[in-house]
Amino acid sequence: MAKQLLALVLLQFLLQQPSPPERKASGSAVTSNRDPDLRVQLPATAKYLGADRWILYGIADCELHAFVEIGPDKNVQRLYWIQFEGYLPSKPDLAHTYDSPRHTSIGGYDFFVTTWPRAGDEKSQPGSDREHIEALIRSKGYNMPAGMMYVRLVHLLDEKNRKELMIIYGEDLAPTGLTAADLKEGGKFRDRWPQLERGLIDRAQQSISLSAR
Repeated sequence: MAKQLLALVLLQFLLQQPSPPERKASGSAVTSNRDPDLRVQLPATAKYLGADRWILYGIADCELHAFVEIGPDKNVQRLYWIQFEGYLPSKPDLAHTYDSPRHTSIGGYDFFVTTWPRAGDEKSQPGSDREHIEALIRSKGYNMPAGMMYVRLVHLLDEKNRKELMIIYGEDLAPTGLTAADLKEGGKFRDRWPQLERGLIDRAQQSISLSAR
């Protein structure tokens, strides 16, 4: 019985170990052969930093690819974060529950749209995808700026909402002269956020091109 239990634990451990990234990057594009089968094209100015794949919180197979545009101070000016994610077969009851009322279409794919400002010194949840992408950025000798504004685009791939393509586009707030605290709920310049986010969403849509393979 003890040997069978040990074998079961070992099997579960092996099943939760991530494989190398599946999707391939070339220039400023990422090509995916499944979930979904498409090509994500970014501006030629976007520099590829690499990929990471791991089991997110022990429940989902997560693969991200990071592209950036960098300023002379080595701070990120623009971030292009492409993520493929699906719950593990061992978690059959889990599903994504996005409820944003805003949607947009890119390349014929429907995306939930969410925006927010964020300070560079905000703490990331241990083991989170944000912790992983920021670690990847730092490993290449670059830094996050004092504040950024982000738009998250999420496309759900299956009827059960267990798989997703997520694209996050972020911009340095420095050119606006404002901080993340200024723009958050209760911030002294919160009234400027609607205009800023409209421009942010427009630029994200113009920067990202999707095409079926």
